[in-house]
Amino acid sequence: MLLLILTVLVLAVLVGRPLWVARQRRRLRAQPLPPFWLRILQRRVPLVARLPAPLQATLHARMRVFLADKAFIGCRGLEVTEEMRVTVAALACLPILGRDDSDYDRVRQILLYPDAFVVRLRHQDRAGVVSDGEEARAGESWHEGQVVLSWADTLDSAAVPDDGYNVVIHEFAHQLDDAHGLSVDLEAPPSGHDWAAVLGEAYHRLVDAADRDAATLLDPYGATDPCEFFAVASEAFFEQAAQLAEGEPALYAQLQRFYRLDPARWAAA
Repeated sequence: MLLLILTVLVLAVLVGRPLWVARQRRRLRAQPLPPFWLRILQRRVPLVARLPAPLQATLHARMRVFLADKAFIGCRGLEVTEEMRVTVAALACLPILGRDDSDYDRVRQILLYPDAFVVRLRHQDRAGVVSDGEEARAGESWHEGQVVLSWADTLDSAAVPDDGYNVVIHEFAHQLDDAHGLSVDLEAPPSGHDWAAVLGEAYHRLVDAADRDAATLLDPYGATDPCEFFAVASEAFFEQAAQLAEGEPALYAQLQRFYRLDPARWAAA
C-alpha cells in the first residue's frame, strides 16, 4: 500500500509540475511590461525598435518568463540591477522569439561581471599544436546551464545593432546549440542541402577565408570551431540579416528555418 501511495505521489508530481509551469508561464506572458522596463529597452536595446509590433509583444512575454525563471548573480563585486536584468533578458530572448520558452529550460543562471573576465585555458589549434595561457572573455556559455557575461561588453555590443557583434546573442546561441546539437557534424565533408551540409560549407568557407586573412561578413572568430561558427552566424542573422541573406542565402535560409524568423524584413516592416 505504501509503495502504491508513493507511486501515485510521484506520478502526480511528474504530471502536475509541467501543468503548473505552463499555467504560470501563461500568467506571466499576459502581464504587460512596466513602463520602466520599456524605457530600458528603448535606451539600451535599440535592436528591439526594428521588430514589428507583434514580435515586440512576443518579446515582452518571453522576457517575463525568462526573468521569472533565471537567477542573476553578480560577480567580482557587481551588484545586479533591474536595468541589467532587463537588458540581458531582452537580448537573450531575441533568439527564441519564433520558438518557445522551453528552449532555455536548461539555463539556470546568468553570471554577470562588471567587465571582461580572465579565464585559464588550454587551446589546440587546427594543426594540433597545444598551448596554455590566459584570455580575457566577454562571455562564456557553460554546459551546466550557466551563461557568463561581461556587463560592459553587453552594453557595448547592444549599443550598435547592425555590426554583427552581440555577446548575449552569441552566448545564448551556444545554449541553443547545446540543447539541439546544432553544430554536430559541421566539420564532416558536406553533402546534400540539409542543415549540416549548408552550415558545414559556410563554415569551411569561413575557415579558408580566415586562413588567407580575407575580409568576411562573418566574424573570423567563427572559424575557431563549428560551435563558434553557429554562434557567430546567429549574431549576423539578427544584426546583419539583409547582408547575410544576400551574401550567404543558403545559410540564411537554414537559420531562418531554425529560428522561425525573417529579420531581413524587419527594417521594412
